Amino acid sequence: MLIKKPADLRESDVTPKELFLKRREFLAAAGVTAAAVATNGFGLLGDDAPVSAQNPNAQKLTNLKKSPFSTDEKLNSYKDITTYNNFYEFGLDKADPGKYAHTLRPRPWSVVVEGQCGKPGTYNIEDIMKWAPLEERIYRLRCVEAWSMVIPWIGYPMSEFIKRFEPTSRAKFVEFHTLVDTKQMPGQNEPALRWPYTEGLRMDEAMHPLTLVGLGLYGEVMPNQNGAPIRLVVPWKYGFKSIKSIVRVKFVENEPLNTWKQQQAAEYGFYANVNPQVDHPRWSQGSERRLGEFFRRKTLMFNGYADQVQSLYAGMDLRKFY
Repeated sequence: MLIKKPADLRESDVTPKELFLKRREFLAAAGVTAAAVATNGFGLLGDDAPVSAQNPNAQKLTNLKKSPFSTDEKLNSYKDITTYNNFYEFGLDKADPGKYAHTLRPRPWSVVVEGQCGKPGTYNIEDIMKWAPLEERIYRLRCVEAWSMVIPWIGYPMSEFIKRFEPTSRAKFVEFHTLVDTKQMPGQNEPALRWPYTEGLRMDEAMHPLTLVGLGLYGEVMPNQNGAPIRLVVPWKYGFKSIKSIVRVKFVENEPLNTWKQQQAAEYGFYANVNPQVDHPRWSQGSERRLGEFFRRKTLMFNGYADQVQSLYAGMDLRKFY
C-alpha cells in the first residue's frame, strides 16, 4: 500500500540530514529524550514572510472562489510547502525539488488527451486554466513517510476537466503521465524509478467532487517544485497518487499500472487510500508528523475525508485493495 524507497536510498531521504541534526541539537539542549526526537515535527522550515516576498516573480491568480470543501486547519507556510516535498524527477532528497526545479519550463505546455473519449487532442495549458472558475481549496496532504501538511491549493474539479473530452462507456479508468525530459528534469538521468511517472484513478474517483486539477497554490500559479503547471490533487490518498507536471491523460478500460505498484507491487497497490490501520514495514501509519508541529497526531481514515469518500469503497477489503 505504501511507498517503499529504492534500496540505495539513505536515511536522509526520509528526513534531510541538516534538518535532523538541527532538530537533534535543539532537543539535546532542551533535555528532551531520544524518543522525542523520533516523534517530533519541530517547525524549522516555517517562514512567516509574505508569499509575494518569497516568490516575487510568480504569476498571481485573482478572483478565486472559496471552496466549501476546505478544511479550517492552520496552513503550512509557503516555505514548508515549496522546500520539503517528493519529486524524484529532480532528486531523491526532500529539498532537491526546491533547489533544482528551476530547470523546468512550464510555458509553453500542452496536455495530450487520448483513449476512450469523443474529443481526443492536444490542449494548451492557458486554455485548460480557463475551463472552469478557479477556486482555493485548503486540503490536508498525507505522505506515506508519515508526514503531513495543510496546503491552499488552487484549481477546479477534475470532473470539469474530464467532461470536456466526452469519455465513452468503455472508459473505466483515467491514466496520467508526467513529462519525461532529462534536461528539464535531471533526476530522470537516474534509475530511481521507471519513467515516465504514471498514475491512475478509477473513473468514479476521478469524477468525485474532491478530486482537483491543481493549477496553483497560495494565490499564485503552481511552483515548479510542486508540479507546475498542472497536477492532480486527491486529498484522501497518499501523496504519491497526486501526480505532478502532467503531459498526457488517457481514458482506458483496464486498471493502469501506476509507478509505485510497478516498482514494488507487494507494498504499493493501485488505490493508496490513507489508512491508519495498515502500517508500512518500516513505520506506523497510525500517526503523522505535521510539519511545524512538535507532537505527532493520529492519522485519520481517508485523511479525514471519510464522510465524503468511503461510499466509493463500500464492500471492498481495503487491506487487499490497498
